[in-house]
Amino acid sequence: MSLIQSSPLLRGALALDAAACAGMGLILAAAAGPLAAPLSLPVEFLRGAGLVLLPCAALIGWFASRKALPRVAVYAVIGVNLLWIADSIAILLMGWFAPTGLGIAFVLAQAAAVAIVTELEVIGFRRSGAVQPASEVAALR
Repeated sequence: MSLIQSSPLLRGALALDAAACAGMGLILAAAAGPLAAPLSLPVEFLRGAGLVLLPCAALIGWFASRKALPRVAVYAVIGVNLLWIADSIAILLMGWFAPTGLGIAFVLAQAAAVAIVTELEVIGFRRSGAVQPASEVAALR
C-alpha cells in the first residue's frame, strides 16, 4: 500500500471538507421540507443528499486526523468531490429538476465551494511526501 505523509494543507483541507459536509448534511437532512419550496427541489432529493453527506463527513474527518494516509484515500475524496461538482452542474443542464433562481444559485454556490475545497486538497496532496516503506505499517497505527 502506498502511503503519503499528509501535509498540513492537506489535513486542513480535509478538515474543512469534513466540516462543510457535516454542516450541509445536517442542514439538508433536517430542513429539507422548508428548503424544498424556495429552491424548487424535491424534499426527498435534498434529504437524501444530506444523509449521504453525513457518513462522508465522518470518514473525511477521520482522514484529516491522520498524518499518514493511503494515497488511494486522497484520490477517492478528490474523485468523489469532482463527481459531486459534475452532478451539480448536470442537475441544472439536464433538466432533472426545475429549480427556482434561488435553487440555481444554491446548486452553483455549493458546487463552487466544493471546487475550492477540492483544489485545496489537490494542492495539499502535491505538497505531501511519501512515507518510507519501513515505517508504513507503524504510520497506520
